[in-house]
Amino acid sequence: MAIDRIVNTTVSDEEVEEQLEQTLRPRDFANYIGQERLKKNLKLAISAAKKRGEPVDHILLYGPPGLGKTTLAGVIANEMGAQIRITSGPAIERAGDLASLLTNLQDGDILFIDEIHRLHRVVEEVLYSAMEDFKLDIMLGKGPSARSLRLDLPKFTIIGATTRTGALAAPLRDRFGMIHKLEFYSPEEITKIIERAAGILDVSIHTEAAQKLSGRARLTPRIANRLLRRVRDYADINGDGIIDTAITTQALELLEIDDLGLDPADRHLLSVIMEHHNGGPVGVETLAALTSEERTTIEDFYEPYLMQIGLLERTPRGRKVTPRAWEHLKKKPTSAQASLI
Repeated sequence: MAIDRIVNTTVSDEEVEEQLEQTLRPRDFANYIGQERLKKNLKLAISAAKKRGEPVDHILLYGPPGLGKTTLAGVIANEMGAQIRITSGPAIERAGDLASLLTNLQDGDILFIDEIHRLHRVVEEVLYSAMEDFKLDIMLGKGPSARSLRLDLPKFTIIGATTRTGALAAPLRDRFGMIHKLEFYSPEEITKIIERAAGILDVSIHTEAAQKLSGRARLTPRIANRLLRRVRDYADINGDGIIDTAITTQALELLEIDDLGLDPADRHLLSVIMEHHNGGPVGVETLAALTSEERTTIEDFYEPYLMQIGLLERTPRGRKVTPRAWEHLKKKPTSAQASLI
C-alpha cells in the first residue's frame, strides 16, 4: 500500500505526525466520541473491577485500522488509573522478549499488544499461562539437563488489537474475557471529532466545512484528523488560516479525494475490475496482480470501506463492483454485464 496516500489508515512514522496523533487522542470516555455500545460495556467492566480492587479482564479489540483501538486502550488505562506498556506482535520475536515485558509489569498494569495476530506461535504458547494463571513457564538449559521454571507474575491486563480476528489462534482468542468490535463511525460523529481536533490544534473551522471533511474521511477518525491537518496547511498558505467550505473544497480537489472519500488508488482498484473483468467477479489474487498490491493490503485497507459504502461486493466467485460504483465512476458496463447487474 502506498505510504503517501492521504487516506492511508496506517500510522505515519514521522515524529511530528506521531506527536500530533498523541495530542489529538482523547484520554477518557467523556472525550472519546462514538462507539457508544462498546463504551457502555467497558465502563461497566471497569467500574466492577475497580470496586473489587482487581485488574480489568483481558480485552481483545478488533476492527479496521484507524478506528481508535490504540486510543481506546489508553482510555481504559487512564480510567483504571493504571500504567500502560505498548508493543506490537511483530516486535515480540522470542519468548524471552515476552518474559522481559511481563516480569517488568506491576500489579494492575496494562500491556497493549497491537497486531496481536502476528505473534509468533512460540510466544503465543508462553502467553497462554501468563494470561490465564499469571504464571510464566520458562525453560532453563538445553538437552537432558534442561529444566522448567515457573515464575509468578503480577496481576496484569492484556489488551490486544487486531484487524484480522480470523488470523488469531483460537486458544489465544478464548483467553480474552471481553472481545469487542469497533465499528465505522457515523458522519455526525466524524464531524464532532473534526471539530474537537480543530479546537485542540487551535484552528478555526466552519461547521459546513467540518461536515464536508466528514463526508470525505471514510468514516475513520485517523483519516479525519489527517485530512484536517492537510486542509489546515492549505488554509494557512492560500487563505487566512480559517477553514471554510471554499478552502476545504479546493484542498480536497488538490488531494484528489472525491465526494465519497475515494482517492486515486481506490478508483484505480474499481476501474481495474470494471475494465479488465467487466465489473467482476474476479479473484483477489488476480486483482492483487493487476493493481500491484498485496492481497492483505486489498483485504485490510481497500475492501472494508468500499464494501461499507456499497461500491464492492464479495461473492463466492470473487470481487464484484456494484451498480453504485459504475454510477460513481461514470462508467458503463457492456450490454452482457448490464443484464447481470
